[in-house]
Amino acid sequence: MNIILLGPPGAGKGTQAQMLCAKLGIPQVSTGDMLRMAISAETEIGRIAKGFMDAGQLVPDSVVIDIVSERLSRPDCAKGYMLDGFPRTVEQAEALGLIAHVQAVINLSVDDATLVQRLSGRRICPVCGASYHVDFLQKEEICKEDQAVLIQREDDQPETVQNRLVVYREKTAPLIEYYEKERLLHNVDGCQSPEDINREILRIFKGLG
Repeated sequence: MNIILLGPPGAGKGTQAQMLCAKLGIPQVSTGDMLRMAISAETEIGRIAKGFMDAGQLVPDSVVIDIVSERLSRPDCAKGYMLDGFPRTVEQAEALGLIAHVQAVINLSVDDATLVQRLSGRRICPVCGASYHVDFLQKEEICKEDQAVLIQREDDQPETVQNRLVVYREKTAPLIEYYEKERLLHNVDGCQSPEDINREILRIFKGLG
C-alpha cells in the first residue's frame, strides 16, 4: 500500500509513520529527513534547502520532487511506502501522480495552539537525532541515550513555528480539498494519544481491504 500522511508541522506525522511502517513492513519516506541529511552533508541541494527551512519556508518543488522520485525508485519501495512530508503543494501532488499510485491519504487535524506548544517545546539530540519535549524533561536537557546536550532546531523557534503554520495554511492545506476530490482522504483527530491515532488509522486501512 502506498500511503500519504498529511497534517501541519507538529501534527505527529513522523511518529505515526514510524509506528505504522513497523507494523505494515513498508519504508517511511520522509522528505524532511532526506533534506536534513543533505544539509548535514553540505551538498548543493542541502545549502539551497537550508535557507528556506531556517526561514520556515517551503523548499522549492523542483528540489523536493527530484529527491522523492529517486527515493521511490529504490527496491525497498516496490511493495509500498509511506510518504511523510510530501506532497506539500497541489503542484507536488500532481507531479507525484505521474510517478506513483497512492491508495490512501491520512490527514491529521490539530489546532494551531497545540501545534505551537508541541513544536516550540521540542528538543533534538545533535548526536543521535532523538526527539524530546521540555514538558517531559528534567531540569537538565540531556539525551538519555548518549548524554549529549539537547538543542532546539532553528525551525522550532516560536516565531518560525508561527510562520511555518501560515505557510502551511496557504500552500499545503489545499491538498485536503485536492485529495477529497480524488476520494482518497481520511481525516483523523491528531490531538488524541499516539496509540489511539495509530489504532484509528489501522482501522481505516483495514476498511480499505
